[in-house]
Amino acid sequence: MLLLTLSLLGEAQRPFVPVAPGETLHVESRPDSGRPIAIIPGLFGASFTFRKVVPLLVARGFRPIVIEPLGTGFSSRPDKADYSLDAQSHRLGAVLDSLRAGPVLVLAHSLGAAMAYRLALERPDLVLGIVSLEGGPTEEATTPMFRSAMRYVSWVKLFGGIKLIRRKIRGMLLDSSGDPSWVTDGVVLGYTLGEARNFDATLKAFLAMSRAREHQKLGPRLGNIACPVTLVVGTARHDGDVPPKEVALMNHSIRSFAVDSQLGAGHYLQEERPTAVVSAVEQLAKRTR
Repeated sequence: MLLLTLSLLGEAQRPFVPVAPGETLHVESRPDSGRPIAIIPGLFGASFTFRKVVPLLVARGFRPIVIEPLGTGFSSRPDKADYSLDAQSHRLGAVLDSLRAGPVLVLAHSLGAAMAYRLALERPDLVLGIVSLEGGPTEEATTPMFRSAMRYVSWVKLFGGIKLIRRKIRGMLLDSSGDPSWVTDGVVLGYTLGEARNFDATLKAFLAMSRAREHQKLGPRLGNIACPVTLVVGTARHDGDVPPKEVALMNHSIRSFAVDSQLGAGHYLQEERPTAVVSAVEQLAKRTR
């Protein structure tokens, strides 16, 4: 199944778009026609996480453009780069400008949504609307737990290297799921293909991410987001959910905001409920015509 999925993904265009000296983002875009929708994955899994959703979007007349943020997937991993969410959003804008794809709908997962909100603020000309999958107004590129783990990065290679990372990611995926049956050995491999390609660079990029600092807060600026936003959340108890206070802040601040709850689902809605994800995109598309 994994080999078939990778083969299908291989049919997509796979350009590498330079956005700054030493910084190149990996982009998968297909086909050449249809309504463009930029897809922004979270920290782990990259474009592989949307392998179920992309074909469904294409079948419904969309042109998915999956952009892997710097330091994730097959994008470059410079250890001296600015990995703040603001900087990442600027890179997303640069890719869309380079492809002449805007304005677009945006489908973003988890940390990718925090980049999408910032992109909508800085470049409203590029963003027609946002579907956020379990992504709130995050103020930091990494969690306190992630930053704490980075203190032991020098031991990672000694005690298992990429195998250790895969074990940790498997545990994370299981803890983040409502129905964990989708978490197989093949899926864990797919979620770590980019990280395994150059493991030393991956560790250095993770360290740089853990040190990233935002130049300005997102929360006070949410009211300036002019496009409609739909937040899709899973109701199962799971790691990585959007805290109720963040949902309340978004509801209070964003002019056009809606919440779509998926009963029994977890954090990776694109894995557990791909048809619901596409339905949310279609509903948003109707509101932005």
